[in-house]
Amino acid sequence: MGEVTKNQEINLAILAEKAVSLVLKREDRIHPLISGNKYRKLKYNLEEARTKGFGTLLTFGGAFSNHIAATAYAGQLHGFKTVGVIRGEEIAEKWRGNGTLKLAHSHGMEFNFISREAYRNKDSKALLAGLEERFGKFYLLPEGGTNALAIKGCEEILTPDDAVFDVVCCAVGTGGTIAGISNAAHDSQKVLGFPALKGDFLQEDICKFAPRGNWKLITDYHFGGYAKLTEALVQFINDFNLKTQIPLDPVYTGKMVYGILDLVKNGYFPPKTKILAIHTGGLQGIAGMNQSLKKKNLPLINI
Repeated sequence: MGEVTKNQEINLAILAEKAVSLVLKREDRIHPLISGNKYRKLKYNLEEARTKGFGTLLTFGGAFSNHIAATAYAGQLHGFKTVGVIRGEEIAEKWRGNGTLKLAHSHGMEFNFISREAYRNKDSKALLAGLEERFGKFYLLPEGGTNALAIKGCEEILTPDDAVFDVVCCAVGTGGTIAGISNAAHDSQKVLGFPALKGDFLQEDICKFAPRGNWKLITDYHFGGYAKLTEALVQFINDFNLKTQIPLDPVYTGKMVYGILDLVKNGYFPPKTKILAIHTGGLQGIAGMNQSLKKKNLPLINI
């Protein structure tokens, strides 16, 4: 797997009209399953697990989690057993119809489904002790993979050549990616994060790992919250793919790019601003999202 990814310039009429340049860093091309920020977050954690002699990786996630899918594949690739603690007991009876979980299971991941209430207390000593009793000693990867080693990996997303950009944009889930980018950004750069979830609660979490104050969250483009989307967003993703031949995932990168272009349209960026946006992958989740869209008789995302 390569670690240096190409930057691809986006040519759209609105960018030319506003004299703003947009370049997409194609982190999605690192690997089909361990793509984008998931590769970056797992890199040093896998090294640490190996060094400390662990044979099992255990992590948390929802039914459509890119992190769950990536951990399963990376674990199998590097000789680890993997356990996914999945939010929602009701999924236990129907997970085989879920593309993400089916993919993770095909790469050897064992599941433990817990209630949403228990999941909210996933950091509790009692829950972790019960998991250790059941699965044996394990290396714990947090939900979304965010910890100090993950942020170290995400700091490698930017290269010295990226210092030419005025603004660096990324989607935000648990906050690890924006923290790593913030730490690695050039002094002259502003980092903008586009959360996929409602609310401003991530500010404190990000501050723990990114103390420089060179970042800002743009909270207007969550489209209802995590894993939620609208017909307008689906149409945008399909139109963007048609015009650029770049697929966007609907949970993270699709919302970010929509937000960036909307800000451009509304004059948020001064003319001649150079924007670098990070494509953090997550394309494996499109199939599962299309299942959900089909049930609602909504347009599907083109793959």
